[in-house]
Amino acid sequence: MGFNFWESKKILITGHTGFKGSWLSLWLQYLGAEVYGYSSPLPVSAPNLYEIAQVSKNMDSMYGDILDFCKLQSFIMRIQPDIIFHLAAQPLVRESYAEPIITFSTNVMGTVHLLEAARHVDSIRVVINVTTDKCYENNGQSAQGFKENNPLGGHDPYSASKACSELVTSAYEQSFYSNCGKLLSSARAGNVVGGGDWAIDRIIPDIIRSVISGKLLKIRYPNAIRPWQHVLDCLNGYLLLAENMWESGEKFIGAWNFGPGDSSILSVEQLIKECNLHLGNKLEWLCESETHVHEASRLVLNTEKATTLLDWKPGLNIHQTIEWTMDWYLDYMNNSIDQKTIQQIKNYEKIKAAKLPKSKEI
Repeated sequence: MGFNFWESKKILITGHTGFKGSWLSLWLQYLGAEVYGYSSPLPVSAPNLYEIAQVSKNMDSMYGDILDFCKLQSFIMRIQPDIIFHLAAQPLVRESYAEPIITFSTNVMGTVHLLEAARHVDSIRVVINVTTDKCYENNGQSAQGFKENNPLGGHDPYSASKACSELVTSAYEQSFYSNCGKLLSSARAGNVVGGGDWAIDRIIPDIIRSVISGKLLKIRYPNAIRPWQHVLDCLNGYLLLAENMWESGEKFIGAWNFGPGDSSILSVEQLIKECNLHLGNKLEWLCESETHVHEASRLVLNTEKATTLLDWKPGLNIHQTIEWTMDWYLDYMNNSIDQKTIQQIKNYEKIKAAKLPKSKEI
């Protein structure tokens, strides 16, 4: 599939101005798709990947609230997309404690609005709702990794809202989509890193801000265990899922985990140390002693389903993931960022091609 599959297909991405959305928009443009975006207006603060990488240059965008049903529905009906990736969300755990109403409204009712609008548009065949690895009921006993059929839950408003979004997705699939020829799935991933992420309270952006400002980095949970994966590995899973849903139908509907292998599991402190090596040891940090809001100490996904049925696997190991990410930010800090994002996409495509049988080379 790859290039041949995506060429000229109409793709709608909600939340396309965000970190993942910007990478996905550029990648689909590179693959020859006709890309559309629906998102809230750009944040006033800078920098942001959407502007740095000139994502809007080759796509049609509509700026609006995902809760504005009439505006969203009108846009979807006008563009008549083939495939939708729903990424629009309030994506931060700590922000969800400060703004629980916005978090639940955006992440739950935003999903309802998108799925309701999409089910009335005949052109749409595939919809993927992007949620999170935090949608599982995490009792700390995830040594083998959470599987797609494990109970959903959420200690904090963000996690709970994404678990609710999963329930909404399942209800719409069984109540409506299965009866109208549309295919609906959810994709669960977390701890995604890569160049261009500037979100508050994420470890990589915090590292970069500390290096640029020269200020001490304060760490909340240095011993927290996470499986870190590059954004392109994560998005490759979403693309493969969409391709297989389109080509093979109902056997690919449902929930899907996308995460790296055990070798990519590092503590926050281990991640910081390796990032610092690439940054020339310019970072200084300490562990904060005060009490913080709850965050899971360990969160690992079981990706056997995606590996077996989609033939999906990460293209980058943990050391390459950190290297590619730090390389992007170093170019940014050296004012040589032009075309860096699309070049990493091209390099990733070469890695994919090298791992395919000769008959499937791109």
